[in-house]
Amino acid sequence: MKKIFFGFFLMVIASIGHAQMLNPVLWTFSAKKTADKTYEVHLLATIQNGWHLYSQTQPADGINIPTEIIFNKNPLLTLDGKPKETGKMEVFVDKKLGISANQYKDKVEFVQKIKLKSGVKTNVVGSVEFQTCDDKKCLPPKKLDFSIALK
Repeated sequence: MKKIFFGFFLMVIASIGHAQMLNPVLWTFSAKKTADKTYEVHLLATIQNGWHLYSQTQPADGINIPTEIIFNKNPLLTLDGKPKETGKMEVFVDKKLGISANQYKDKVEFVQKIKLKSGVKTNVVGSVEFQTCDDKKCLPPKKLDFSIALK
């Protein structure tokens, strides 16, 4: 009985460890100065083959969790509009469930324009919340914090 319990315990631990290793999206964060006191903040998602990441905007019939970019308040800067998406968006339609989703594969870049209120150096701090899926499963949503220097 102890051997059966121990074997079951090892299987559970191994499956938890494998689930934690799945990280199909690699994020890189950067800032580019475009003019005096004006920057573009770039959040680049590189997506592993076979996986996809959801757009910030989803159809009304969708049940997927859209990507959300949250910027912490900073009195030294203002956001100019909302983050724009650059990449080849695909519209996935599941005829069996009658739902659709806006998604990206390979890569997508989110770009936010930022204006400094003065010529000081500061950081843009925030988080990106996202969900990734392949053809068989969806991973639980993840939240990733970032801090990007504006120089």
